[in-house]
Order: sequence, then C-alpha cells, then structure tokens
Amino acid sequence: MTELSLPQPSVRLDIWLWAARFFKTRSLAKQAIETGKVAVSGQRPKSSRAVRVGEQLTIERGEEHFEIAVAALSDQRGPAPVAQQLYAETEASQARRAEQRAVRIAARDGYKAPEHKPDKRARKLIRALGDLDAL
Repeated sequence: MTELSLPQPSVRLDIWLWAARFFKTRSLAKQAIETGKVAVSGQRPKSSRAVRVGEQLTIERGEEHFEIAVAALSDQRGPAPVAQQLYAETEASQARRAEQRAVRIAARDGYKAPEHKPDKRARKLIRALGDLDAL
C-alpha cells in the first residue's frame, strides 16, 4: 500500500499578512504584494499564493524592512500578542530595525515643540511664509 500524503495546510498570502498585523486591511496587503514590497523565498509572489509554515518572507512597510519565517497560519485577525505568534523575525532584521529607529529618533532630537499656540501676529507671519510678497 502506498502512503497518502496529506495536503499541508495553507492560507492566502494577503490574508496571512493581514492576520499577522503587518497591514491594517487586506487590500493594503494585496497592494503591497502587487507593488513588490513582499517577497517569499526571494521571489515576487501573487496575493493569492499559498503561505505555508517555515517559509521565509521579506516585507517592506514604509521605512521598516522585516525578514521573517512563518511560524503558524491563521486567516483571522486577532489581538497583537496572538498575531506575533504567527511569525519569527530574524535577529539581523530586529537589529537593523532598532538601528534605523535610533537614527530616526536622533534626527528629530533637535526639534522642540512650541510651548503654546501662535498668537494672531505669529499666525499672520506663518501665512505670509507662503506668499513672500505679502510682507
């Protein structure tokens, strides 16, 4: 007798990215996949591609780049602690994201928020910045 191989469970890539909370909506996940911001094992997938446990994904979201391995499958969006159980991020990816975060924080370190709202005169000067002939 030959042994039947059971099909490995899988979930659509766009649904998994939404369930793992990488994107707020499924349509945003689909758009990111179609624009090449998501790669599965180094290849550009379609949004309907089946994701399986153990696959390597590279995700670009804004200025953040994630390199993850799929640890579990889900087609339902749950709380963030549950969503974080669906994947395992590599150490190099975590270190690179922490370094980029530190650079962004240092870049805005010199900014000091105003203590109060601008008064009438200051608002007039702010508006005039757009039209230098108004001064």
